[in-house]
Amino acid sequence: MGKERDSAQKTIDTIRRKTRRKHSAEEKIRIVMEGLKGEETIAELCRREGISQSLYYSWSKQFLEAGKARLAGDTRREATSDDVKDMKRENNQLKQLVAELALKNRILKKSLLGTDLDWEE
Repeated sequence: MGKERDSAQKTIDTIRRKTRRKHSAEEKIRIVMEGLKGEETIAELCRREGISQSLYYSWSKQFLEAGKARLAGDTRREATSDDVKDMKRENNQLKQLVAELALKNRILKKSLLGTDLDWEE
């Protein structure tokens, strides 16, 4: 009978995992903001939204920590692929400019010193 119970519990767990509702960021923010308004208890809010109180408090903590980090000046963001392409293009242009300036510098030194271009610095 223990095996049947374990099998049934595994089936229940699988169904719960597959039917678990995924909340968008907008939904999470809306729910947390409603909780912060205090118009109803957190228990009532969670019951109405079909979430556990621990999940609400987890979202609330994440929400407040993100706001705190933003206000503290932590505005780091992920670069988009277009940003990366632009940075690579700019990097290549700067490398080319440095190479051209180094060559002009070398030619100028040669003309001033009257030496061969193949000397080591």
